[in-house]
Amino acid sequence: MNPRTALTATVLAALTTVLVLTLRYDGYFADPGGLFRWYAACWVLFAGALVALRRVPSSHVVPLLVAGALAVTVTGLVAPPRTSTDAYRYAWDGRVQSAGISPYDHAPQDPELVRLRDAWLFPTGAACGGPDRARIPHAGPVPHCTRLNRPAVRTIYPPVAETYFLTVDRLSPAGARHKPLQIGSGLISLGVTGAVLLILRRRGTDLRRAAYWAWCPVVPIEAVNNAHVDVLGALLAVIGLGLVAVLPDRRSAGGLVIGAAIAAKLMPAVVLPGALSGVRRVRNAAAVLLPAAAFVALAYTPYVLVSDGSVFGYLGGYVEEEGYDDPAAGSRYALLRLVLPDSWALPVVLVSMAGVSLYVMRRGDPRRPWSGALLVTGWAFALLTPGYSWYALLLVALVALDGQWEWLGFALAGPAVYVFGGVFDHRQPTAAIAYGLAALLVLAAAAVRRRHGTGTRQPEGVSLQASGPETPSSARTVSRPT
Repeated sequence: MNPRTALTATVLAALTTVLVLTLRYDGYFADPGGLFRWYAACWVLFAGALVALRRVPSSHVVPLLVAGALAVTVTGLVAPPRTSTDAYRYAWDGRVQSAGISPYDHAPQDPELVRLRDAWLFPTGAACGGPDRARIPHAGPVPHCTRLNRPAVRTIYPPVAETYFLTVDRLSPAGARHKPLQIGSGLISLGVTGAVLLILRRRGTDLRRAAYWAWCPVVPIEAVNNAHVDVLGALLAVIGLGLVAVLPDRRSAGGLVIGAAIAAKLMPAVVLPGALSGVRRVRNAAAVLLPAAAFVALAYTPYVLVSDGSVFGYLGGYVEEEGYDDPAAGSRYALLRLVLPDSWALPVVLVSMAGVSLYVMRRGDPRRPWSGALLVTGWAFALLTPGYSWYALLLVALVALDGQWEWLGFALAGPAVYVFGGVFDHRQPTAAIAYGLAALLVLAAAAVRRRHGTGTRQPEGVSLQASGPETPSSARTVSRPT
């Protein structure tokens, strides 16, 4: 074996080993600081693997990428969900739909659904003592609880996600519990790797970039172990942007798939400005926006017809609970609140995001819509400073397409807030530090590229000798304002 390939394989083996130890360590409640140290070790090894990959012969890159993707993905299956209970809600929504009931009509603790409960999702007695159990109303001395979060409110998930939950439930054998959702998410994450590789190959771009997704610790932890449906939105967004770039005369196909991504998890809506990069005519913009909107509307329609309540479920309550409309709550807007009054944060975010989106649509490269999508998504992370680490799955997928590795700092900032922030009583200082460092990394990388004259990318299809995942590959892209 080539010594450089052997070195990369060795670092990958170390990464997978540490990922297994990390996921086997149940420290989210008992030892968040220790758990984050394991996270940090994973990220150090991830960085080492990326550096080693730069010198691997091109003929070995794809086999090594695929083998590493498989190994990293499988690590997410070694334990039940460790840092999130969202997968249990997915399983419940699937079960409710299999019983012929709309998931938008009842909260999990409603008495109408008692017949669907089992001891796995709704334990009783001594099993209710865990920190991740929520008590539910019940007559009698024996306590009743659930693994589901927010059992008193209706579901929040969009229709494509709900269809996925139903599909997994129908395909799952009896007693399978959380494992089918983890396996399904693992397959989807491998699908993202495949889609990224196909797009990069089609564009004549260095395939090493795919390692930014395939080997990133966020993927096995959040996409596989915690089985977050965000990975489905990421896959659909990647495919949609790829179709927009590959089939510029048939943008509607990409628009439809991006609509499916939005109907899986609303967050992929941030890629729409990227999909409209460089569009000068209204009809070209409509070719993306109208199919996307139509798909979302059509996806909701069956649930509207069978539901008695609103199909938006707890969405409004979630926005309020998470502090999006109250800047003084939680870790939201942490960077803006360092320099602005709290009441200014939301208006500044709205104006800033509108400005970045318009910039991307006017100056973006239509051949590289993921570049503009990454810029908009990255700015959203910098301004909103979300406290949930799985939100970064979409960002990581866009980094794999675009190659701007510095944006991965935001993918590390999320777990810093979500896991390490639990050491403190208030997450806002942690968010300010973590996202501040991530933003500085992006600005520093942009400054270095400009200083060394590497801000302009090489044309796609040019052979890059001994290049790394971050090597530029397009003649024109969205320039990063500093």
